[in-house]
Amino acid sequence: MNIMQTSQLGQPHEAMFLILPYLPLFELLSMTQLCKSLKDALKDDILPWLNIVVEKPLSTRFSDDFLVKITSKAKGRLRVVALKNCFKITDEGLLQVIASNPHINKLYLQGCTGLTIEGVLEAVKLLTKGNHRLQNLAISGIYNVKTEDFGTLCHLMGINQMQMRERKKNYYHRRGELCTFKQESHPSIDVDICPKCEEIREVFECPRDSCKRKMQQQQQEQQQQLFIECRGCFLCVPRCEECGVCTKDKELGEAACADILCLNCWLHLPKCSYCNKAYCNKHVHLQHSQHPAGFLCSDCSFHATESSDYEDC
Repeated sequence: MNIMQTSQLGQPHEAMFLILPYLPLFELLSMTQLCKSLKDALKDDILPWLNIVVEKPLSTRFSDDFLVKITSKAKGRLRVVALKNCFKITDEGLLQVIASNPHINKLYLQGCTGLTIEGVLEAVKLLTKGNHRLQNLAISGIYNVKTEDFGTLCHLMGINQMQMRERKKNYYHRRGELCTFKQESHPSIDVDICPKCEEIREVFECPRDSCKRKMQQQQQEQQQQLFIECRGCFLCVPRCEECGVCTKDKELGEAACADILCLNCWLHLPKCSYCNKAYCNKHVHLQHSQHPAGFLCSDCSFHATESSDYEDC
């Protein structure tokens, strides 16, 4: 029986079930609206709902009730919960999901400003009961995390100082990446104690070759602390939005957005036809393409519109 014959019978082709677990949540929810057969198939199959990743455009609309409803489709077998910038999620909603799904091994809560560190601590305690291990935790963007809270989280997850030093390098331009399907040998947490301000935030290394060599040298010497000048949080060390290198005392390119661009990245990015400022790739959607020779940045487009309106008057 071919795909056409199957579709005529109103049943999804078997190949559909192979891709469902890899679809983003937004597309998965959209598929439930396509036809009754797909809706029924997704209703009866828990595999697509084992990894819940909430990103734009759903993140700003995701509430506690919706989170509980979506995660209930996994029937207690949820493995990954990733909530990015879901500011409507509260401790109550998160803990309700954790209580119903005690085997979650990856918990990403970046930018969930409605959560408190007390709620996160309680969630991690529930997920590390018995022999269960929480493999990944991301809490960057949650306010008022103290050093003792960070220590408690590391203790609950079984993260020691050596594992913190050996974890995957964290680069600014790759921040927020989720290892949803990747298995790691050691548990990890996305925040650390900034060596400069001593606040609990994401701490970034520099991908610049000279900085990498300094880091490797200190690691070989087994120093207790890494005192690389450009290692620190985003507030302490300015970095290029595109490549993540430190930009202190370096020549910068002029950006049309609020982000920082090193000169090398600026040279490779398209520029505003009027002011010669560049947008980073994160803000490329702000380009106004009505200019015949290229694009205008938001400021130049605004001034051009004002001038046109003035001439019409």
